Amino acid sequence: MHKSSPSRKVFVFCNAVFLTATALICILPFVNQLAISFSHSRYVQANQVMFWPMGFNTGAYDFILQGNQFMRALLVSLQRVAIGVPINLLLIILTAYPLSKAKRHFKLRNVYSWFFVVTILFHAGLIPMFMIVRFTGLIDSIWSLILPGALPVFSMLVVMNYIRSLPPELEEAAYVDGASHIRTLVSVVLPVSTPTLATVTLFSFVAHWNSWFDGLIYMNRVENYPLQSYLQTIVINIEAFFRNATNISADLALLLGLVNARTTAAAQMFLAIIPILLIYPFLQKYFTTGLVLGSVKG
Repeated sequence: MHKSSPSRKVFVFCNAVFLTATALICILPFVNQLAISFSHSRYVQANQVMFWPMGFNTGAYDFILQGNQFMRALLVSLQRVAIGVPINLLLIILTAYPLSKAKRHFKLRNVYSWFFVVTILFHAGLIPMFMIVRFTGLIDSIWSLILPGALPVFSMLVVMNYIRSLPPELEEAAYVDGASHIRTLVSVVLPVSTPTLATVTLFSFVAHWNSWFDGLIYMNRVENYPLQSYLQTIVINIEAFFRNATNISADLALLLGLVNARTTAAAQMFLAIIPILLIYPFLQKYFTTGLVLGSVKG
């Protein structure tokens, strides 16, 4: 066991080379974008920036972070995440648990299951969705960013299938002890579903945090834009921003010569992924636990 055969050594070497190449393919584009975000616009326009900043400056980040609008947009995104993610989890759990039951316990299970599956296959479209949001009075409201996607059906199906795969003896023991469905859900099902709930929590967090299009169509005032919508308008209209802005200070005017659409887009990407990088390490252990549990049960 301690002495590797020649074929084993060749396999380990080829495996290491393949994994290293795959890791470089994944990480080098991020390194390139990071270098672009800290480079001068003239070097970026000339495509001279590879993996190290040229004409190092923080103009792209200063431009995005300047003014009060960035903080307002950040607060809107934080409010959206703080309200939207718990609502997503609540509706996912309350929908997935009854749909995980056998048909003899819930006769309309197939009807409701197909009802939700159809919403994945077919979508009403942008105009009917906008009309619903408008006629319900949600335009320019934080609820227009939360309620249209309050129940992520795909995440609900993931949780439903996970609960269905649990040993039925767990719930039967709780019922024998006199527990109700709510008590069984809270005390038995949810504690053993932590890996799956952590996964759908991350899905919901990323979906709310990275969403930008709904902010553009449901918000009439820039003050109500979430962070991603605000950053998107900056990337698209960087020149127009300077052209239409009033009372530009000398320091702010100098930024026009340091940044362009590519540098601000790169800076936007890294500002956007910071919260994801902060929350992912806390959820990684639950992903690992879920893999281990799956392997043991298999």
